[in-house]
Amino acid sequence: MWRTMRQPPEDFARVMARMPGPVVFLLFPFETLWAQARAGTLNVGDPAPDFSLRNVDHAGSVQLSELNKQQPVVLVFGSYT
Repeated sequence: MWRTMRQPPEDFARVMARMPGPVVFLLFPFETLWAQARAGTLNVGDPAPDFSLRNVDHAGSVQLSELNKQQPVVLVFGSYT
């Protein structure tokens, strides 16, 4: 399970889709494994890893490295609902 959690999100989702219901969550300390598997190696002041996301209208995508060439970029993770 730990090895699966360390895979890219698409691969992890494929494996988890085949798991039988809540059995996995009862047998393994899922939150602990997840925190360890997804712990990054970034430190304060390190540049963000490059990534690409689709636009809201799915007409194109935006890449962090391209945006960062034009102007400083601030990443905000949260909900505005």
